[in-house]
Formats: sequence, C-alpha cells, structure tokens
Amino acid sequence: MNAAIAGAVLVLFVAACGSASGSTAVAGQKASATVPLAGRPLTPTVAQPTTHLTDTNGSPFDVRSATAGKLTFVFFGYTQCPDVCPTTLADIAAALNQQTPAVRAGTTVVFVTTDPDHDSPQTIRRWLNQFDVSFVGLTGSWTDIAGYATALGLPTIRPEQAPDGSWTVEHVSRVTAFSPDGTARVGYLASATVANYSHDIPLLLENRV
Repeated sequence: MNAAIAGAVLVLFVAACGSASGSTAVAGQKASATVPLAGRPLTPTVAQPTTHLTDTNGSPFDVRSATAGKLTFVFFGYTQCPDVCPTTLADIAAALNQQTPAVRAGTTVVFVTTDPDHDSPQTIRRWLNQFDVSFVGLTGSWTDIAGYATALGLPTIRPEQAPDGSWTVEHVSRVTAFSPDGTARVGYLASATVANYSHDIPLLLENRV
C-alpha cells in the first residue's frame, strides 16, 4: 500500500439498517425463541447473490455457494482503514472466541476489500490474520465488488486519488449477517459491541432466523 493513501473513511448509515433505538425481535424467529437480537432488522431482507470474486489464495470464490448452510458475516472495508475496519473485525473475532467449537465451525466471516487497486490478496491475508486466520478475504474487479455491495443494498464510491497523490477510500460500516438459509434479516453498525455479536451468533445459528 502506498504510504500516501489517506485513512479517510465515510461511514454511511443505510436506511435498511433500521431504527437506532433498542434491540428488536427479528420477524421469522420461531415462536419458542423470542429472545430479541441485538442486530438491526433489515427491511427488506437480502438474499445472498452469486458472486465472482477472488480469495487470498487467488482462487475464484462465490460467497453464496462457499458459505451455504453457515451463518455468514459479510463486511466491506480496506486494510489501511484506521478505525472502523479493524475494530469491527476485532469485535467479531472476540465474540467468536466466546462460542463453542461447534458454533465457531458453523460461522464464516467474509471481508471484501473496497480498495482492490491497493489491497493485494497477500496484503489482505496478512491483515486478516491479525484477527482470525479463518476469516475469508476477497478481492476482484471494482465492477464485481461494487455489484456485490449493491446487491446487498450497500452504496459504493470508487476510491479516488487527490491532486497531492493521497487516496480517499469510502465504505459502509454495516456488517450483513446471512443466516444459514442464505438470507440476511439483520445487520450490525459500527456501534455494535462484542457482547452484541456474542449474544446473537448462537441465536442466528440455532433458529435459522
């Protein structure tokens, strides 16, 4: 990564993330499991689309088929992000460390770079390993990355270089949680805590919400 890359992040709060007040039970939960989730309901819900991205091994990676049957957290960001990206992934990693081995095995975390011109697969892998070696890192053409984000209801702005040579990279702070059935009914903003994730992970897996 060029040392001149700026650490600016535009944190966008999309309307689909719902109200910012309190936890709300997610529609579709089983009647026998009425414990509210800490995540924000997504309206409308989001179906996991087919993707054409590349993992950190350089292999084609379709998120939909590769994570079928698992709870999957999808987050867009970049490795030089100074705040939201590292804190979000650190929080999810800490929450996973509080789960049973079975729950951890049933959960996948996918990070998609919003700065593909500077985040090489090797750079992404080294960065993700600071949080959890099991986290999946993806890159690809800007068209494919932006297309995936748009399918999830997330706005995108292509990184721009300023006259002084620095770069501005913008991304949405929302983590999208896909239940094992491939549908996202809940998301998490930058304000989500380790406790929020830790509380919701087993519920999302158990109830298929």
